[in-house]
Amino acid sequence: MTLPIDILIVEDEPILAGVHAEIIGQIPAFKAVAIASSLQEAKQLIPKLKPQLILLDNYLPDGKGIDLFQNIITLNLGCHVIFITAASDMQTCSDAIRLGAFDYIIKPISYERLKYSLSKFESFIKTQKNTTYLSQQKIDELFNLQRKDFRDKNKTKGIEEITLQSVQNLFITNPKKLYSAETVAIELGMSKTTVRRYLEYCIKIKFLTIQVSYGNVGRPERFYIKE
Repeated sequence: MTLPIDILIVEDEPILAGVHAEIIGQIPAFKAVAIASSLQEAKQLIPKLKPQLILLDNYLPDGKGIDLFQNIITLNLGCHVIFITAASDMQTCSDAIRLGAFDYIIKPISYERLKYSLSKFESFIKTQKNTTYLSQQKIDELFNLQRKDFRDKNKTKGIEEITLQSVQNLFITNPKKLYSAETVAIELGMSKTTVRRYLEYCIKIKFLTIQVSYGNVGRPERFYIKE
């Protein structure tokens, strides 16, 4: 039996860290072993837990994730890193590439994009474990696994990533609350027509489920809740 790939989440926003852990929990090949909310906590956990992969934010209360990555390389701790960060400047991205980050995902993130990256990492690890001697073809395969060619097959016309993330974050922040299209529109300052399009897309990708309320008078009303 293959052991799961251990992941350390380094993220100071508790809700977002929880979402990362939830996504990891949906994939049998991975296990979220801990959440660190600061560089200091991460530095203590990495030698102890020896995670194979770190989901790393760059902006943390006591410093930057890129410095932690440099420390991991210097100490030869053997962890791979996927950056999940709001840092969109060229310097941080260039440093992450130079240090060998497996992937770099900009916030607000697409959860399908994160799942795709984890899938590529799983294939990368399996290829490493099952290969002793490398041909040029195998080397090319390993490098190609780190090349990202993500296309959201579920994405439909009229769905913008930032708007989608705003809608999803509302439900992530209030995971047990029922929302109608009207209440979402009021919360986010959007038109009901736009909100309905995004809510139906979230149903399509199984991010939300629908509950129908049958009142005494009038048409039944649809309510949405995080799945």
